[in-house]
Amino acid sequence: MFKALLFIVGLVSVSTTEAMARDEISGPVSAEILRVVDGDTLLVEAQPWPQQKMEVYVRIRGIDAPELKSKCETVRSAGQDARQALEIMAAQSSRIQLIRISGDKYFGRIVADVILSDGHSVADGLLLAGLVRTYDGGRKPRETCGS
Repeated sequence: MFKALLFIVGLVSVSTTEAMARDEISGPVSAEILRVVDGDTLLVEAQPWPQQKMEVYVRIRGIDAPELKSKCETVRSAGQDARQALEIMAAQSSRIQLIRISGDKYFGRIVADVILSDGHSVADGLLLAGLVRTYDGGRKPRETCGS
């Protein structure tokens, strides 16, 4: 009985791992930026296949922007700078490509690499500008308020 239970648990964990691996779409999926939400999130109209469009929030893979709703004025200001830089990028390239698309921990949002029409990565641009930090999807460090 115990061996049978271990076998079933093993099958479930293997199928769960396989399902998680299948949940990533390589792309590219063409999209139009509708709105910049904050320094690391966009609302887009994606066209996953011909004659089909959908609005979806996209969390930009690999980065974390300072929070706009932080209790700390310095963090809020840095968040506004990141959002403004992303708005400038969006104004110069309203059509983007989404690649390595996967589900996010929040329902209704996806995580993806976002590529501008000139081929540049949004995440790389924001990182190079020093407006965001790298983020692997794990626990975020505790917020500190510097002056």
